[in-house]
Amino acid sequence: MNTLIRLIGRRLVALPLMILGVTFLVFVLMSLSPIDPAYSALGENATPAALEAYRESHGLNDPWIVQFGSYVAGLLQGDLGTYGVGEDSVSAKVFTALPITMQLTFIGLFIAIIFSFPLGVLAALYRDRWPDQVIRIISIACLATPSFWLAILLILVFMGKLPVAGALPAFGDDPSGWFQRMLLPSFALAVPVIGQMTRIVRTSMVEELDNDYVRTALGAGIPKHIVVSRNVLRNALITPVTVLGLRVGYLMGGAVVIEIIFNLPGMGRVLIDGITQNWVTVVQGATLVVAIAFIVVNIVVDLLYILINPRIRTV
Repeated sequence: MNTLIRLIGRRLVALPLMILGVTFLVFVLMSLSPIDPAYSALGENATPAALEAYRESHGLNDPWIVQFGSYVAGLLQGDLGTYGVGEDSVSAKVFTALPITMQLTFIGLFIAIIFSFPLGVLAALYRDRWPDQVIRIISIACLATPSFWLAILLILVFMGKLPVAGALPAFGDDPSGWFQRMLLPSFALAVPVIGQMTRIVRTSMVEELDNDYVRTALGAGIPKHIVVSRNVLRNALITPVTVLGLRVGYLMGGAVVIEIIFNLPGMGRVLIDGITQNWVTVVQGATLVVAIAFIVVNIVVDLLYILINPRIRTV
């Protein structure tokens, strides 16, 4: 137990350091943008005096390191800055959109899990027989299907049968409407991950089934389904769970594109608005929040596979 607590403590100590590193990287990259934040905020009709006054009041004339310190201080208070002529809050815009992107990401992740894990296990148990061959064809087809292309195809096929546009109902107000609105974009997002995870689960299961302890247990008369469910499956989960954590980043990035296709008001819409309107602070805030969300999710996954396999607790 003490070893487990130390491992969890290490991950939690590393979390703020990684967030600070990502914040620094995003800030540096956005500072290289040729877009003048004062110009994008005040518009093309702003006078030079007004632009200079804006830069002075928002600390844009300060040394770079001072600007970064001010930005970090704002982050600690949940302030991502302002944008536009009306000095609207970037935090309000980003944190309104983030839940929609996270919902889409985790529904896609759930769909990927419920399809890929059973298919991968089934393919491994029937290795080189017809179920394995059929599942191999399905997984390759899923891998070769771009999410954005599938999203467009689903819109064409299900238009009129399922909602593919319009407002997203709140889950608390209309659970059925919310689920129907999120189903197609989530499925389009999940399909490539289903293909990849099915192959990874199969490979991990095959490697575990070839171990000596499995042959010994079967030779001792223990039923195969008990060996598989109690030992093989648990040991084989480590690699898929690790890869699944990395796939969350792919899903979040893909969700940005899928949201635009299905007209969902998530982070994709925030980024598009920021880019088209030259709102540097909006792009910076949205990018930073997505990156931090990815880090936090991977820390959680890291802790999960520590709990799944006791052998890792001794590392």
